[in-house]
Amino acid sequence: MPDTLTRRFGFMSILLGATSLALLAVAVWGFRAGGWPWPQAYDLAGWAVWVAIGGVIIALAGLVVRGCGWPGGGGIVLLGLILSLPVTGLGTAFEIAARITPPINDISTDTEDPPVFWFTATPSDYPAQNAGPQRAAYPDVRPLDLPFSSDDTFAAALALVQARGWEVLSDDPSEGQIEAIARSRIFGFEDEVAIRVTETDSGARIDMRSRSRLGQIDRGANARRIVAFLSDLETRIQN
Repeated sequence: MPDTLTRRFGFMSILLGATSLALLAVAVWGFRAGGWPWPQAYDLAGWAVWVAIGGVIIALAGLVVRGCGWPGGGGIVLLGLILSLPVTGLGTAFEIAARITPPINDISTDTEDPPVFWFTATPSDYPAQNAGPQRAAYPDVRPLDLPFSSDDTFAAALALVQARGWEVLSDDPSEGQIEAIARSRIFGFEDEVAIRVTETDSGARIDMRSRSRLGQIDRGANARRIVAFLSDLETRIQN
């Protein structure tokens, strides 16, 4: 069966899609196991996104050509599109998140008296200039008040930290303080987490702080981590 223009587009998109996946895999491996500096791994991942976008464009061009009456090649083009979409989608999501979230990477439920890092590699104070942008962008980031004793709340919080697979650096029931390291799903970037449990007249209050060790922005990751953790903690302790 003679080759068609649609098939050529399809094979090109398959090549680009597969290459984008390979580049992303190498970037992740390079950072996680190869000891690459994170900017180098990120740069390679950026190239993976551009290659994937090229694969999507060529695959769409192939579908247009097929729609114009060129026979055959539809399945090949769709395969190329399928291979190119994951990295394209990941890159698009990262870019959108970077544009719609403030350029900060240290988030706390209490911006006036935030939990303190004592056992992390680079302990530092919560940046006061983060408070305004944080409140505007993440109104759901706030302390959690529970009608349970501080001891029970601390135990539930520590159990949830362990269930999430975070690396516990310190847990001190007498101080009501937990420090841990959470890692991102893809690259395994380390984010530092501090949880503080204090006794109140009606039970216990949980404050939480989460910050990224690398980079200047977090694309909302730390705020999402805090909101998800406190929501799960409330459900966990009530059941």
